[in-house]
Amino acid sequence: MRKLFIYDVETTGLNHAIHGIHQLSFLIVIDNVIKHEANLLIKPNPNIVIEDEALAVGNVTREMLQSYKPASENYRLLLQELSKYVDKYNKKDKFHLVGYNNSSFDNQFLRAFFAQNNDKYFGSWFWSDTIDVMCLASNHLSDVRHTMENFKLATVAKQFDIQLEESKLHDATYDLYLTKEIYDIINLGK
Repeated sequence: MRKLFIYDVETTGLNHAIHGIHQLSFLIVIDNVIKHEANLLIKPNPNIVIEDEALAVGNVTREMLQSYKPASENYRLLLQELSKYVDKYNKKDKFHLVGYNNSSFDNQFLRAFFAQNNDKYFGSWFWSDTIDVMCLASNHLSDVRHTMENFKLATVAKQFDIQLEESKLHDATYDLYLTKEIYDIINLGK
């Protein structure tokens, strides 16, 4: 049984040690069937550093952050959904983390989100290896990579002839679906 946690985060900065997640969007996909979709808007913990430049990327303001549910409440919602599909006490039952550039960015922020909520059992839910769609796309597009201006999500999506709404980029839910579409093209031939 293939259990995927396809996700994207928007953060208050680039350093997972001091910044935090303010938006976590995810799909739980079991054997190619979407079982659950969520978009968590997270009010960062008070000790999280918030960079205005990072918020501007997603058109988010500090005032908006203050209106979001607290991190601890969103964390409980996340665990509630994870536990419906994975037995965290079974070492052979875990999700594959799937994202775009998640191996070097999103995974560290998600792991830090667990730590910020005093949970050191991140590995009880997720396999330690990750499925990074950027790496999958790199292999798939290796013959044309030299013609591409960069390898950002939007550029790669365009290379796969995926129609974009530029104004929606850097919203975790929108980016999540772009990532899933690229993943499906590469792995399922869709």
